[in-house]
Amino acid sequence: MSIEVKNLVKSFGKKVILDDISFKVDDGKILSVVGFSGSGKSTVLKLISGLLEKDSGEIITTGGDIAMVFQYSALFDSLNVFDNISFALQERKDLRGKYSRKELERIVAEKLELVGLSGIEDKFPSELSGGMQKRVSFARAIVTEPKIILYDEPTAGLDPISSTLIEDYIVRLKNETNAASIVVTHQMSTIRRTSDSVLMLYNGHAVFEGTPDDLCREETPYTRQFVEAALDGPMKMN
Repeated sequence: MSIEVKNLVKSFGKKVILDDISFKVDDGKILSVVGFSGSGKSTVLKLISGLLEKDSGEIITTGGDIAMVFQYSALFDSLNVFDNISFALQERKDLRGKYSRKELERIVAEKLELVGLSGIEDKFPSELSGGMQKRVSFARAIVTEPKIILYDEPTAGLDPISSTLIEDYIVRLKNETNAASIVVTHQMSTIRRTSDSVLMLYNGHAVFEGTPDDLCREETPYTRQFVEAALDGPMKMN
């Protein structure tokens, strides 16, 4: 087990975002967290990564780095691909000075090869397509050999073919790193192609937990509304 969340609660003012949420993600497995906008999906990632403080509950991890892949890549525009990917190795206090330039070049080349982008170290983000920027952000995320990888809407803004490519790389990185991964998404293709399990959130609560097949097969009002993208159902847009 790499991630275990127990009875997690988070509020902003009087609004309860997460109310008694629990789940587990084992090493080498991918959990998709799904739900309508405002259901607390991204809040889960921010709590696990330490960007937010929980109100109560437990978040237990097995140690090691936690990597976050942001929704729109969040690359540094003024840095080339090499410096973007190696940023943590060059600037993080516990890693600064640990690697020689030659070692950094080898590590960056290895990570770029993993995401199918060998030889672009000198390019800047503005010279890359959206899909390529996303893959560079994947390479940056795994540069510290994380035990946990968190993806926030990894296929947002991409065309269907680029989305499929990104989904394949999510699975490949899981296999290469054996990391426990959480993917926040609303796209059925991402759920089907990447996930071992699915957690659906609504109004602060978990309203479904199971496999992608269970999600598509179970005839509950919540699962039916989500899979069919129906306006009518128990879940109302905020």
